[in-house]
Amino acid sequence: MDVAVLGAGAAGRAIAQLCAVAGHPVSLHDGTAAAAMDGIDTVEQRLDAAVDTRGREAGTRASAVENLQATTGLEAAVADADVVLETATTESGALQKRFADIEDHTDRETLLVPTTGVAVTAAAAGLRHPDRAVGMRFQDPLKRPLVEVIVAEQTSRETFERATAFVDGIDRSPVAVRDVPGAVATRTVLALEVEAMRLVEDGVAGVEAVDDAVRLGHDHPVGPLESADRAGLDRRLETLESLGSELGARFDPPELLRELVSAGTTGTAAGEGFYVWEDGQPTEPAVAISDLPGRERGPDDPGR
Repeated sequence: MDVAVLGAGAAGRAIAQLCAVAGHPVSLHDGTAAAAMDGIDTVEQRLDAAVDTRGREAGTRASAVENLQATTGLEAAVADADVVLETATTESGALQKRFADIEDHTDRETLLVPTTGVAVTAAAAGLRHPDRAVGMRFQDPLKRPLVEVIVAEQTSRETFERATAFVDGIDRSPVAVRDVPGAVATRTVLALEVEAMRLVEDGVAGVEAVDDAVRLGHDHPVGPLESADRAGLDRRLETLESLGSELGARFDPPELLRELVSAGTTGTAAGEGFYVWEDGQPTEPAVAISDLPGRERGPDDPGR
């Protein structure tokens, strides 16, 4: 199956690597030759590192490199593709136009796949054959197996089945979702993190207590506040503001989060967020609440 990956940024490089290792010929397209060639070089370096550190067979590395080619010509990239993965266009109007242009140079059966979280239904609206459009959201492509396969209003059953088979074939796990704002994996994590922030903001429990309750009570590897720090509180705020505008108050950012970002304490990268960070590890809470319990002695017994 021939694959065109449009965009040689971080996401495009990772997805191109997955496809090449799985045995698919891949055209990695970018508007500039330097970016496209740098993308190929990065993938080759990562494959070399995998041979050295994880014992991946050198033959696998060689065949994957053989499957990769860089191009600046959009028509050349998509002409023979069975799957076109758009990894760079993040505005729905621009993506609608881009897909309409691409459709002129592809076979009727070619799948057109946005990976950037743009509404697939809107992107497909300019196509003569909108049933070929289906989205994919990769969660850290080289590390996490999840791929959310996004079913637009126009997506046909055949397109969906071919898309899930493609994801299976690159050794990833497809999960079917509707075309709505926000990834399922992101929204569920954010809902937990937002509630954890509000518990601290309301003085219900301290930072460590909230994280411990989730870790010890639900077997999570890290607590939601540590997770938010690691992700970057500025990025969390930006995502919540976007989701809040589309989904309502349940994703409104807590005021505590706004205060931390405004102060520049945005998590691990800044050295402080909900925790103080040293060498990539949380050392102590950076956000305090009133001490618990609130009394130094119990209430007087009126009967004594």
